Amino acid sequence: LLRRFVSKIPREPLWLFTALVLVGGTWGFIELSSEVIEGDTQAFDEWAVRALRQVDNPSKPIGPGWLAEAGRDVTGLGGVFVLVLVIAAVAGFLWITRGYRMLLLLVITTSTGIVLSLVLKAAFSRQRPDIVPHLSKVYTSSFPSGHSMMSAVVYLTLAAVVAATLTRRSLKLYVFAIASFVIILVGVSRIYMGVHYPTDVLAGWTAGIVWALLAWNVTRRLIRQGAVETPVQESVVSTPSTQVSDSAPIDG
Repeated sequence: LLRRFVSKIPREPLWLFTALVLVGGTWGFIELSSEVIEGDTQAFDEWAVRALRQVDNPSKPIGPGWLAEAGRDVTGLGGVFVLVLVIAAVAGFLWITRGYRMLLLLVITTSTGIVLSLVLKAAFSRQRPDIVPHLSKVYTSSFPSGHSMMSAVVYLTLAAVVAATLTRRSLKLYVFAIASFVIILVGVSRIYMGVHYPTDVLAGWTAGIVWALLAWNVTRRLIRQGAVETPVQESVVSTPSTQVSDSAPIDG
């Protein structure tokens, strides 16, 4: 019985990496949440927020004036409105290419991620930083960072959708690298704007990555089993007339 159970365990390094990230990420979020609730991170959090402001004028962030404007632009990439537009654009592409199951998975993953973010915020109800003026308007509690979490959920999920249509490993890595870069920028911008503590952002990243990785792993398994169509496969299957016309003789 034990041998049969062991034989069913996937031996792929990627499976092991996924399991480690999921378990480690969940454990890390729980530990970080505990530290925040007990107030053990408060001193570091406040120091980090103050370090990004001018000593003689805390209302102004460090760096040139254009950096503050860039920070506002970058932080918008994790806003609900921008994320909904991005999701809608990709959803439209999947609809046109008839990747209906992938579309359903995309909508479910991102929508449940938004709900999870709101639930976590309501559960912890951490106050926003009040030691420096905010450079961006806020409407919810602080922990975890919704921008950081949802950017991780959405952009990593979209990266998984795009990567599913690619065959070259280098292109897949490039897509995930771009998504990760945007996620990091969004999180850092939230601290720079003075609306989040570093632990808020770290918790948002952790929760978002775990959620996105769960969805990506499910997608990967479904594609291997043929239960989810990739857009490229759909377009090839749905255009047999093109193949016929290419082989037909040319009238002249």
